[in-house]
Amino acid sequence: APSIRLSPAARSLFDEPLAIAVQGLGPRQQVTLRTSLRDETGELFQASAHYQAGDDGELDLARCPALPGGSFSGLEPMGLLWALQPQKPFWRLVKRDVQSPFLLQLEVFEGHGERSGRLLAQAQHERAFLRDGVRRVPVREGRIRATLFLPP
Repeated sequence: APSIRLSPAARSLFDEPLAIAVQGLGPRQQVTLRTSLRDETGELFQASAHYQAGDDGELDLARCPALPGGSFSGLEPMGLLWALQPQKPFWRLVKRDVQSPFLLQLEVFEGHGERSGRLLAQAQHERAFLRDGVRRVPVREGRIRATLFLPP
């Protein structure tokens, strides 16, 4: 059965690269990958891309270019993240509470059609804004307002 392989596996910092690969596909199988996340207000952001697995049934986004027809095309290993678009027009992805991560959903669907084919695999990944152990300290001194981030 197909599965999604992420590196780092379960959690990464928001500005760190995320390696995405799918294994267990058929030789040269055509699939659509879709990412989605909800912002703090609950608004949905999504991106999708069309791919074709290699002769070995492996799909590594660092080596396989996205085919035309999705949110982007070409060799874009992080395209499914930077291409996230809001469902609501003119909405922006803003993070106000850096202490909670965004939860990224990844899905692999059969084929390239307008309507999604059968769901083949799915995974979740946390995109955090603070490394483990970092303390966030609000600073209020006179008219100064700031936030101090202290490493462990």
